[in-house]
Amino acid sequence: MKIKSSTMDKVFVTFNTIFLVLFVTITLYPVLNTVALSFNDGIDAVRGGIHLWPRIFTLSNYKTVLHQQNILTGAVVSVARTVLGTIFSLVTNALLAYIISRKRFLFRSQLSLFWVITMYVNGGMIPTLVLYRNMNLTNSFWVYVIPGMVSAFNVLVMRTFMEGLPSALEESAMIDGANDFTIFTRIISPLCKPVYATVALFVAVGQWNSWFDAMLYNRMNTQYTTLQYELMKLLSSVMQQSGSATTGGNTATAAVTPVTVRFRRYCGDNASHHSALSLPAKILCIRHDHWQCKRVKFFSCHPPLFSSACNPKSQFGGTI
Repeated sequence: MKIKSSTMDKVFVTFNTIFLVLFVTITLYPVLNTVALSFNDGIDAVRGGIHLWPRIFTLSNYKTVLHQQNILTGAVVSVARTVLGTIFSLVTNALLAYIISRKRFLFRSQLSLFWVITMYVNGGMIPTLVLYRNMNLTNSFWVYVIPGMVSAFNVLVMRTFMEGLPSALEESAMIDGANDFTIFTRIISPLCKPVYATVALFVAVGQWNSWFDAMLYNRMNTQYTTLQYELMKLLSSVMQQSGSATTGGNTATAAVTPVTVRFRRYCGDNASHHSALSLPAKILCIRHDHWQCKRVKFFSCHPPLFSSACNPKSQFGGTI
C-alpha cells in the first residue's frame, strides 16, 4: 500500500535535500578546489578564478612532484609506519588500559595519576634526542613506532570505556575458569571495538601527518624519510623562493612554481640543467626563432644560454 505524502512532507524533503547538497558542496569545496589547482597550468593558476574545474588541464605538476628524489621511498615508509604504529599502539594501550581498569589492581590510582602528569610535563627535545640515540633508535625505522606505542591520553580513554562495562561479565568468566588474558581477548576486547576504532583513528592520523620526527632523527638517512617530510621540504623551498623573489634576495633550491614554469617556457629544454636561479632582474637571452635580449624579472640563465649577440654590458651599462 502506497502512503500518500502531504504537502508539508514534500516541502520538508525538498528543503532538506537542498540544505544537504549545499552543506556537502561547502564542505568538499576546499578539497575540490585544491584538486582543480593541481591539474591546472602553473602560470594560468596565478590569474585566479579557478574553482571546481581546471582552466588549462595539465599533468606536469604531478610529473614534477613524482620525479622528486625520495618521494616514493617516503610514501612507502609513511604507509608502513602508519600501519605498524597503529597496530602496536592499539595493543599496548589496550593492555595497559585493561590493567588499570581492574579494581583489584593495587596501584591503579597512583599509576593513572602518574600518566596524567606525563601529559603536562616532559623531558624536553634534547634529552629525548639523547635518550633515543642511546637506545639506537636514531637513523632507524623503529623511532617512528616504539616511542608512540604508549600514549597516556589513549590509555585513559580506553580505561574510562572499560570501566563502564558490567563487572558481572568478568565475574561470570572467572567462575567458568577463564584467566585474565582470556577475559581480555574474548570478552573485553569485542565490547571495546568502538573505543578501539576511535583510538586507531587518532593514532593513524598522527602517524601519517608526522614529519618532525623524521627531520630530527632520520634527516641524514634518506631510506627512512617520510612522504610528509619530503613534501614539507618541497613546500619550504617554494615558500623560501617566493619570499626571496619578493625581497630581492637570493633563491634557495629550485622548486616548481608558476615563475619557474615561465622560466622553462622561455629557456626551453636547457632550463632543466639550471637549478640555481638568481633573483634580481637581469638579462635573459632567449632563443625564439633567433637569439635576442629580453629583461625577465627574477631569473637569469646560466652562461650557456647567453649568445654573443646578447651583451648585458652594452645593453644596460653593466655586467651581470
